[in-house]
Amino acid sequence: MEHAVVLFTQDLRLHDHPALTAALRDGRRVLPVFVLDPVLLGRSARNRVRALPGILRGLRGDLRARGGDLVVRRGDTAAEVAALAAEAGARSVHLTEGVSRAAVRREERLRAVGLRVVSHPGLTVVPPGDVTPAGGDHYKVFTPYLRAWEAHPWRAVLPAPGAVPVPGGVDPGEIPARLDEGRGQAAERPITLGEEAARRRLRAWLDGGLAHYAQRHDDLPAGATSHLSADLRMGCLSALEAATLARDEPGGAEFVRQLAWRDFHHQVTAAFPDIAVRDYRPRGTRWRDDPAALEAWKEGRTGVPIVDAGMRQLLSEGFMHNRTRMITAAFLTRTLGIDWRAGAGHFADHLLDGDVANNHGNWQWVAGTGNDTRPNRAFNPLRQARRFDPEGVYVRRYVPELAGLPGRAAHTPWDSLPPGADYPPPIASPGT
Repeated sequence: MEHAVVLFTQDLRLHDHPALTAALRDGRRVLPVFVLDPVLLGRSARNRVRALPGILRGLRGDLRARGGDLVVRRGDTAAEVAALAAEAGARSVHLTEGVSRAAVRREERLRAVGLRVVSHPGLTVVPPGDVTPAGGDHYKVFTPYLRAWEAHPWRAVLPAPGAVPVPGGVDPGEIPARLDEGRGQAAERPITLGEEAARRRLRAWLDGGLAHYAQRHDDLPAGATSHLSADLRMGCLSALEAATLARDEPGGAEFVRQLAWRDFHHQVTAAFPDIAVRDYRPRGTRWRDDPAALEAWKEGRTGVPIVDAGMRQLLSEGFMHNRTRMITAAFLTRTLGIDWRAGAGHFADHLLDGDVANNHGNWQWVAGTGNDTRPNRAFNPLRQARRFDPEGVYVRRYVPELAGLPGRAAHTPWDSLPPGADYPPPIASPGT
């Protein structure tokens, strides 16, 4: 019986893994593989690269507990998979279908080296392309997409396999202790990633925070979101499983709606793979070139506390609350007039959960070049701060220079700080 390679990419788990399940069907032996491709690693956020060895060690341990293993190689993905397939006597490779240009090219190159490539769902709740509008290849506006998404049947969540038989004689290779040497500043307090940690977080979320999500998800001091985004990004957790478990629970509808937004951006990116480099809806915007302002924004030294708090949370945790992602992106693009690509690139360098579809889709939405039906909407950072951090708790948490200011004074420190205080004046007017 023919063996098969299972190429792990953005699906570093065993639960609800359609590619692995299909490859194991009919008692077939499989060769689970992960390739440390220098090209892809070079484009990845430093915090994800830092977390990757630990995730791979956990995945290898889970596979070994089922009689299998994870074969790890370093090099060009297509070349390494082709060599392993020849060594194991395999002619096909199963993988989870991606939407980025890199994912599409990976499949093309695997076919070019003579392998039969079988792609499977697993990245989203509803696969891109499964729901399309009449006369179009994808939905450009979220609300009609949501209606179609909600009406579309979901596939069944798959259990983790009980056994993973593998071909003999293949050296599994070493998982490096570190991959982030020379990658610059990494987060001081990143979360622990891996399937086991992801499933613990999911269970805690379902048992605790989900019921209050609709009322508290924009509460900046509480941080009352699921914190599952990095687990979904790395594929340590299935979006479909999370949605299936949450949808009928109190608070589940609003949380599942956010997963629909994630799917929305993936189906946009599948149809428009240049989303990271070109305006989805060009509107002739003329961006300013201001390196000093861009650097102040990256460092969290703009003098606008809510912006600086978000940017410093990103640097310290590799994560930022979604509300402050919108606030900081709007300040860069709408207040400073700096190109969204500069901001999206900085986020991509640091976010544990950053991927091409969601990171760049959301940046274009805020910048007015993407899928927002109101591209000129106002986004005042001070009003946002007063609404979602009314007592300045979030700001003081991440901007310690303002720790001594009471309540709302933390949002307008230029009215309260003494001369010479170690906090800059605003580099641009944040509004009133």
